[in-house]
Amino acid sequence: MDKENNIRFFSSWSGGKDSCLALYYALENGGQAKKLLTMLVDSGERSRSHGLAVDLLNKQAEALNIPIITASTSWDDYEENFINLLEKLKKDKINAGVFGDIDLEEHRYWVEKVCKKVDMKAKLPLWQMDRREVIEKFIELGFEAEIIVVKEKKLEERFLGRKLSFELINELEEIGVDVCGENGEYHTVVLDGPIFSKKVAIERKEKVKSKGYIFQNIEVK
Repeated sequence: MDKENNIRFFSSWSGGKDSCLALYYALENGGQAKKLLTMLVDSGERSRSHGLAVDLLNKQAEALNIPIITASTSWDDYEENFINLLEKLKKDKINAGVFGDIDLEEHRYWVEKVCKKVDMKAKLPLWQMDRREVIEKFIELGFEAEIIVVKEKKLEERFLGRKLSFELINELEEIGVDVCGENGEYHTVVLDGPIFSKKVAIERKEKVKSKGYIFQNIEVK
C-alpha cells in the first residue's frame, strides 16, 4: 500500500491472520484506523466468516484500541448490509477500507465495487504478496494466531488449536495444503501481536461439525 499519511480507514476484520496483517501494514503506512468492521450471522452471535463469538471480537477490538462495528446478515443480503455499514462510516469521514485479500481477483473486484458505491478507496496491503511470504511475515512480526476452523476434506481435526509457526507452514506444504488457507482449508484467530495492547486470553470449548467444516469453539476468559 502506498504511503498515505493520516488516511482515515476501516479495517474489514475477520479476526484472522490476513485481516490482521493488512491492518498492521495500513497502520505502518501512516493510516488512522477508526473502525473494525465485521459481518455477523443472522442471529448476531458469531462472525459470518470465521464463526467467532461477538465477545471475542470485542476483546480483539479492545486489545487493538479500535472500536468495532457489526451487522447481522444472510449471504443473500450480505452486499446490501455491507454497503449500509460503509455509508455510516462515510458519515464519520472514513474514506478508505483496508482488506486482507492476497490474489483472488473476484475478491478484489468485490471490495473495490462496494467501496466505490460510497466513494471510498479500497486498500489491499497484501495484494500480490507470495502466500508463503504472508505467513512468514505474520510470524516474524511476532503475531500469535491459532487454527480454529478446518475443512474436513483438506485438514484433519488434529490441526485445530495449532499455532501458526514455521513448522506448521512446512507441514501444510508437505501434505499439499495452501499455506494461507486461501481455498478455505483453514481459518485462524489472532490473539496477540505488535499492534495488540494485551493478549486475548481464550478457553477452548467443544468442537462442532457443520457443512464440511470442523469448528473449535472458543470463549474469552
